[in-house]
Amino acid sequence: MSEQTEQTKTESSKRVREGVVVSNKMNKTIIVSVTRLLRHPKFNKIIRRQIHYAAHDEKNLAREGDRVQIVESKPLSKTKRWRLVKVIS
Repeated sequence: MSEQTEQTKTESSKRVREGVVVSNKMNKTIIVSVTRLLRHPKFNKIIRRQIHYAAHDEKNLAREGDRVQIVESKPLSKTKRWRLVKVIS
């Protein structure tokens, strides 16, 4: 297997999430709120669930309210297991 194929395989196996930056008050760290929709098993109503992820922002690019894409990474600190990939808007 070539290096490029191997790298693409490991990158594609990592989870990617898209969400909104809730807080950027820490240095090189942002809190991203990711909302997902799911159907209730019994009542078939659409329910909104959200979770907050602490993500590593090396260059402090993201601002509060920005829509961002984050990817799973190795543990960077006690709570950070995600890295910022790009700022969408």
